[in-house]
Amino acid sequence: MTIQLDRPATGVRAAPPAAVRRPRPAWRSRWHRFEDRSAPYAFVAPFFLLFAAFGLFPMIYTAWISLHRYRLGGRMQWTGLDNYVWLVSDPGFWNALWKTVTIGALSTVPQLVLALWLAHLLNHRMRLRTTLRVAMLLPYATSVAAATLVFALIFGRDAGLVNGLLGLVGIDPVDWRNGNWTAQTAISVIVIWRWTGYNALIYLAAMQSIPKDLYDAAAVDGANRWQQFRHVTLPGLRPTILFTVVVSTIGASQLFGEPLLFGGGQANGGAVGQYQTLGLYMYQQGWQYGQLGRAATVAWVMFVLVVGMVLVVNRITRARRGGRAR
Repeated sequence: MTIQLDRPATGVRAAPPAAVRRPRPAWRSRWHRFEDRSAPYAFVAPFFLLFAAFGLFPMIYTAWISLHRYRLGGRMQWTGLDNYVWLVSDPGFWNALWKTVTIGALSTVPQLVLALWLAHLLNHRMRLRTTLRVAMLLPYATSVAAATLVFALIFGRDAGLVNGLLGLVGIDPVDWRNGNWTAQTAISVIVIWRWTGYNALIYLAAMQSIPKDLYDAAAVDGANRWQQFRHVTLPGLRPTILFTVVVSTIGASQLFGEPLLFGGGQANGGAVGQYQTLGLYMYQQGWQYGQLGRAATVAWVMFVLVVGMVLVVNRITRARRGGRAR
C-alpha cells in the first residue's frame, strides 16, 4: 500500500503565496506624518486668527495710540508717557476708580451670596425646579437698556415704586439719582438683578457634580444640613467660586451701560460724578472730549488693573491651598 504525502485534498486548491506589499514611497510617508502633526494646529488656527485680528491687534494699537495726542479728525502726535502722567494727576480718574471699586463691591458680594443660596435651594428636590431655573435666567437674557430704564423708574424720586414703599412706613422720599451712596446702591441693584440667576445656575451645575457619597458619609457622621454645606459643598465649589469672583470682578471694572442709562445718557456720572465708573470716564474722554489718546490710556490702565486683580486672587488662592496642604 502506497501513501502519498504532501498532496492536497480532492477539490481543494492550495492557497497562493501572499502578495508582497510594496514599500510606501518616502514622500507619502512624510506627508502622512506631516498631516498627523499639523492637524491639531489646523483645527485651533481659526480661533487664534480671529483673536489676533479682533483681539490682539486692537489691544496693541490701543497701546500705541495711548502714547500719542490724538483727537477725532486730527493727526497723531507723539507724546510718550504724557497721557499716563496726566491720568495719574487727574482727580477725575481717582474718583472714577473709587466709584468702580465701591459699586463693584456693592454688587458682587451680595450677588454671589444670593446666587449660592438659590443654587443650594434648587439643588434639593422640589416642585417646578425647571421652571424656576428658566425664570432665574430671564434677567440675564433681558437687555441692559430695558432693565436699566425700568429700574430708573422704580428708583424715581417723585413717583418711584421704592419711594412709594418707603412712604408707607413713614420714610421721606429719597433722591436716589443725585445722592452719593444711593445712586451707587441703585446701580448695584440693577447689576444684582441681572447676574444673580446666571451665577446661581453655574453654582448649581457645580453642586450637582459633587459626589453624593460625601453627603451620605457626612450624614452618617451626624452632620446636619448646614454642616454638610459648610464642610462638603463649599470645598467642592471652591474652583467655581474663584471663577465667578474673577468674572464678576472683570465685569464690575467694565461697568458702563447701567450707569450711563441710569443717568439719562450722560457720561459725567452724575452732577458731581457720584457714580462715574472707569468705563464712563473712558467714554467721556474719547467721545465727549474727543481725546482718543487719553481714552486709550484709560483703557490700558483698566486692562492692567484687571490683570493685577486676577493675579492677586490667584495668588491668595494658591497660598491658601499651600497652607492647607501643609
